[in-house]
Amino acid sequence: MEKLNNLSLAIQAGGFSKRMGQDKALIEFNNQPLIAYIASRGRSLTDDLFVTTNQIELYRFLNLPLYPDQLPFRGTLVGMHTALSSSTRPFVAVIGCDMPFFSPHLLAYAAQLLEESGMDAVVPRSREGLEPLHAVYRREICLAAVKKSLAMDVLSLIGWLSLLKVLEITEDQFKFYDPNSRAFININTPQEFQQAENLLKSDIP
Repeated sequence: MEKLNNLSLAIQAGGFSKRMGQDKALIEFNNQPLIAYIASRGRSLTDDLFVTTNQIELYRFLNLPLYPDQLPFRGTLVGMHTALSSSTRPFVAVIGCDMPFFSPHLLAYAAQLLEESGMDAVVPRSREGLEPLHAVYRREICLAAVKKSLAMDVLSLIGWLSLLKVLEITEDQFKFYDPNSRAFININTPQEFQQAENLLKSDIP
């Protein structure tokens, strides 16, 4: 896959997970910390990778740019503000640090749609709903909308998306890039972690 020079990839690392009992990004997955595995897969998409985190020291081993929140914590929308404001490229793909099966090919497709459509964001809609942490955003417009949303005290990602012109990727569209329906799997519990490891061993995506 050809790397995109108009796109940054932001990996959002929130830190300690109560349900996991530790920082899930650092749990060993495929013989390396989960976030390192995710970053290694992200390098097929772009050379401009970075991590948003308030625990800088924990992630220095990645040798990637690390950006803490510049605003007081008010939920996941502040992390989105950090991701968008830290990029220097026009498009920003955003994923969670707990999504080992995210699809670089699907994100590249989303970036293509974003460029062609003139929309503000391209977001997949799975059976669970919109997937804002596996999506691509037009940086300047979306950053302005984040600031407006925070000023309005609208703190959810879905509420923020309502301020944007969003092109949704349907299941019929994204299944070509995610035939095993794994891209949006996120790991929150030890049981989910074990299931993800089993999936990796059975059929590497």
